[in-house]
Amino acid sequence: MKDLLSGNEAIARGAYEYGARFAAGYPGTPSTEIMEAFANYPGVYAEWSPNEKVAMEVGIGAALAGAKAMVVMKHVGVNVAADPLFTASYTGTNGALVVITADDPSLHSSQNEQDNRHYARFAKIPMLEPSDSQEAKEYIKLAFQISERFDTPVFLRSTTRVSHSKSIATLDEPQKIEDTTAIRYDAEKFVMVPNNARKRRVAVEKRLKELQKFAETFPENRVEINSPDVGVITSGMPYNYMKDVFPDFSYLKLGMVYPLPLGLIRDFASKVKKLYVVEELEPFIEEQVRALGIDVIGKEIFPYTNEFDPGILERAICGPGEATPPPQAAAIPPRPPNLCPGCPHRGLFHVLGKMKVFVTGDIGCYTLSYMKPLEGLHSCICMGASIGMAHGMSKALGEKGKGKIVGVIGDSTFLHSGITPLLDMAYNRSNAVIVICDNRTTAMTGMQEHPATGFTLQGEKTMGVDLPTLIRALGIESVRIVDPYDLREVRAVIQEELDREGPSVVISRRPCVLFKREKGKPSKAYFIDPEKCTGCRLCLGLGCPPISWKSRKDLPAGQEAGKSKKQQGIASIDRNLCNGCGLCRTLCKAGAIMEET
Repeated sequence: MKDLLSGNEAIARGAYEYGARFAAGYPGTPSTEIMEAFANYPGVYAEWSPNEKVAMEVGIGAALAGAKAMVVMKHVGVNVAADPLFTASYTGTNGALVVITADDPSLHSSQNEQDNRHYARFAKIPMLEPSDSQEAKEYIKLAFQISERFDTPVFLRSTTRVSHSKSIATLDEPQKIEDTTAIRYDAEKFVMVPNNARKRRVAVEKRLKELQKFAETFPENRVEINSPDVGVITSGMPYNYMKDVFPDFSYLKLGMVYPLPLGLIRDFASKVKKLYVVEELEPFIEEQVRALGIDVIGKEIFPYTNEFDPGILERAICGPGEATPPPQAAAIPPRPPNLCPGCPHRGLFHVLGKMKVFVTGDIGCYTLSYMKPLEGLHSCICMGASIGMAHGMSKALGEKGKGKIVGVIGDSTFLHSGITPLLDMAYNRSNAVIVICDNRTTAMTGMQEHPATGFTLQGEKTMGVDLPTLIRALGIESVRIVDPYDLREVRAVIQEELDREGPSVVISRRPCVLFKREKGKPSKAYFIDPEKCTGCRLCLGLGCPPISWKSRKDLPAGQEAGKSKKQQGIASIDRNLCNGCGLCRTLCKAGAIMEET
């Protein structure tokens, strides 16, 4: 049977077909749907872990118990998980362990554009890279086989285009499951004290040599000899782009990108007159090919940044004069990303943007508040960094920073990596206020559960972390809860906490307006009475999508723009978009904004 699957759905399907029944991960675009799809198969265990490091440790534990375990994350998640991963390369797996890294060329939803093929080389772990959904489904099976055969974690690298593009895949019957789990005692292999680790370090090098030999005959390292004039070494999605534009070139299509099949590369290079290496982001393959003494054309013509497409590759090789001209983009106004209508973050950041404070930000929907007109956030580095940065700024500035430092972090992000820096703040006594934007879900990646929601990935009801109790247990004495729709309360409470000595936490609590479970969406929309609007534009300062400005010249003939003949126009609310949060009504001094009856 065939089905149209995204790459993420195909990875989940392939793992299930192979007999994997254990998976852990943390949501992050472009990887999220792998876990969501896998969790729906019968007889599996799948969990959202608090962060990627925990997910990796959970997967390692399952693999040491003999399970086929899959750990799923986006590329920056591997940074978080690297500590246990690098040592798991020494211990081996006992069962099988496959780590999915979903890279994000062009930064569609990420703070950087790192190339995680380097992690494979750094950790001495093999890496496979599919180019479509069928390969994604089959490569995850091959990754499990390699893990079992060589007693090693294995990377499967996807990219946004593979993860989210859909193509035809053939579905196979799932394997019959044999229970291979058991407790195995082998302290010399699994306890990485220096004496044991030195021996395992030697074993890692021996394994890498065996993997190098395996790569030479790995069937997914595929040679396609066509024209001897031009050869291309490539992998992943760029292979499809090159085949689309240059079907007559010869290709070495690499399914295993680490370790590379050096003998196969030498042989292929000897059969073509000109050789290109086509790869997105870093010259990972190119540098290793050049180290063999082979002359190639690579990053001197291909971009280092962003994902490729057929036109980019055609223009790089043929030159702009010979290549098909790029299509002209339609002339449409730019549309920057924006918080949703009724978003509870909007009121909080409207207040913060008006206060004379430096706001250390974090990863979440609320990061968008750095833009005009809110301008309520001033830095963003990585998950959990806002709290540590606020603490560091407070300590560095001393009295100059007192009452001027605020850190903001989401509820899921706080549980991911905000607990330990908050403990640091309590322990080392900095003067900063941390605001937890508690919208009751992991909103940015699609409403996933986390340990404070009270539900698991598979829908089971469970404990829910009580954030105020947890925060007080960390040593924070002052914990306040505010409603971000109440602007006066938000401003007053934050100012009170800024004036307080020592660290404090304000929880800005209101469910996401898109949330499927909690009643976070108000029912009645608002409208603006044109006879009362004075054109002060205060409501426009919220940056709320339903609110727009109508200039006098665009008003219907005979309609006055408010009471003043001198005003240039009036504000307007699109009732189809308004969620009725009431923030604009709070700001309107003219009383022109009214609730629909």
